[in-house]
Amino acid sequence: MRLSCVIPAYNEAPRIEAVLRSVIGHPAIDEVLVVDDGSSDGTAAVAARVPEARLIAMPQNRGKSWAVSVGIEAAAHEHVMLLDSDLIGLGAEALDALVAPVRAGRSDVSISLRGNSPWPWRAIGLDYISGERVVPKALLGPPEALRALPRFGLEVYMNRRLIAKQARIAVVRWPGVASPWKGAKRGRWAGVKADARMLSDMFHTIPPHAAAAQIMAMRRLRS
Repeated sequence: MRLSCVIPAYNEAPRIEAVLRSVIGHPAIDEVLVVDDGSSDGTAAVAARVPEARLIAMPQNRGKSWAVSVGIEAAAHEHVMLLDSDLIGLGAEALDALVAPVRAGRSDVSISLRGNSPWPWRAIGLDYISGERVVPKALLGPPEALRALPRFGLEVYMNRRLIAKQARIAVVRWPGVASPWKGAKRGRWAGVKADARMLSDMFHTIPPHAAAAQIMAMRRLRS
């Protein structure tokens, strides 16, 4: 299985280099693509310091859905690993665990469950909006469809396609990996507003009752 790693990034200059140093040279990852989503804080310059990664710099901020679509379109291989660019504690062992179920054929898709995921997701054993996944490009649909999504509609859209295809899902626990809360990165009030925008985008992609149905369907599909 040949694997492309796609990392969308927006204003993550303090954190992205550590993520890149974790994935570069990993034996399961054949290429690394960073899509800088019009950052204003020098994220692209930091990523450019890691020459083994291919940097795609977008001229303006278009949101995560669009940035991921650009990375998927540029990816050379039929399987992609999607990673958020702000992860803390990411290492080779966590990457091995995320790749292993798909590489071994035990699942079609793998999804992370980070150590600091909200407690309801840890309680049910599924973070249905996790940004860390290994998935075949064929299951994601055409990049043009991703570009039509709201900025943060990507994960619930992917879930809808996985459920429609009855894809086998492996949930991979990442107890040592965390994603910082938006409030910690941007300040409390800015973090609240960012979370509200994310929820709005999600529920413009699918209504709230459909999100609950997604969770139940995905739990049934766990391999």
